[in-house]
Amino acid sequence: MMSLFMYLLFLIPVIYMGLWWFFLMFLMLGFFFYFNVFWFLGYYSMLSYSFGGDVLSMCMLFLSIWIIFLMVLASGLVYSLSNYYIEFMLVSFFLLLFLIFSFSTSNLFLFYLFFESSLIPTLLLIFGWGYQPERLGAGFYLLFYTLFASLPLLISIFVVHNYSFTLFYFLIFLDCNFYLFLCFVVAFLVKMPMIFVHFWLPKAHVEAPVAGSMILAGVLLKLGGYGLMRVFIFIYFYVLNYNYIFIGMSLFGAFMVGVLCLYQVDIKSLIAYSSVAHMGLVICGIFTMNYWGLCGSLILMIGHGLCSSGLFCLANMVYEKVHSRSFLINKGLLSFMPSLSLFWFILSSNNMASPPSLNLMGEVMLINSVMGWSYYGCIFLALSSFLSCCYSIYLYSYVQHGSFFGALVKFNYVSYREYVLTMFHILPLNFIIMKSDIFVLWL
Repeated sequence: MMSLFMYLLFLIPVIYMGLWWFFLMFLMLGFFFYFNVFWFLGYYSMLSYSFGGDVLSMCMLFLSIWIIFLMVLASGLVYSLSNYYIEFMLVSFFLLLFLIFSFSTSNLFLFYLFFESSLIPTLLLIFGWGYQPERLGAGFYLLFYTLFASLPLLISIFVVHNYSFTLFYFLIFLDCNFYLFLCFVVAFLVKMPMIFVHFWLPKAHVEAPVAGSMILAGVLLKLGGYGLMRVFIFIYFYVLNYNYIFIGMSLFGAFMVGVLCLYQVDIKSLIAYSSVAHMGLVICGIFTMNYWGLCGSLILMIGHGLCSSGLFCLANMVYEKVHSRSFLINKGLLSFMPSLSLFWFILSSNNMASPPSLNLMGEVMLINSVMGWSYYGCIFLALSSFLSCCYSIYLYSYVQHGSFFGALVKFNYVSYREYVLTMFHILPLNFIIMKSDIFVLWL
């Protein structure tokens, strides 16, 4: 694990020299090297200085490196317009560093520290390269929702240390009560986010640049799911008493947010709300505390990270050419970006869990998990699955079909970089299913 940190430190001089394409190349090479070095087995490996990883950690870690690489690739305008691109690379680098630290540490306090530290580069991305002046309000929403929920988590970590004299995940023994349980759980539920504490997410997505949206949807929401899986190691006996509250809310939320998606007039807003619906299903899977639920949650988190990030990329490509994200203006794009229409179709259908995407495998496992927990879950599961189909078709058909907006007299063509960027989302999303045993053998 130390070798990975040393490799990342080597990127700092590359950033200061402003070598944008070298930075991209080194990120990609680093991903493939460490992906091939790691053994996808059920126990911790690459341990050094209390940093290491099992399959859950490493899947999240590889997803982080890949999404950061694609995020820099998607921000080509930052480089071509010389819009503080060295600072942009530096912020992306620190965000990657904090994410890797978060996913690879085995100490609860260090996880909290890096979990919170990842907020700072995200805020800098939104404030520095966002679009509208409202980005200040969106950034404060993100900051205060997360900080307000995570302060009780910090206090409960001190309680754990006082009680069990260790913060190593697997050695903690805790006599838990309801308030301590809430402190541990709420911080991660806000980060995911769960329904009723999700208001910061659409605001942050709409105001963030494409890089901010990609990293928010791709990795930062998954920090919540990862944190829940880690703290459930030592509070699992208490979760079983109260999980019906969170599963019930999340099932209801997945249905309600699906309805809400059909009301949206902003492309990014629709994709952001669809993330809330998918994360609701992940929360259900984690709280059922069974084998299918935990494996399905991991698979859906990875699938959603790639799919949602790809959709934000496509929305940004349209925005850079049409200068609007409104459904009322973005019509008939099939006639002027026909080759991109295929990518819209693939990612929209993957968003509603079409084969052979990871989303399908994850959703099938999660539906099994929730149905095994309670048969009555089938009502909301059926409705939310149907609605996810509805809003994905609505997104694709409204943007691609219809009469072309007459005021658009000038536009740019889709570049080679943008095709490569979209393919790098679609290929892993639809081909990893052929080696999906690595996700179900980690428990």
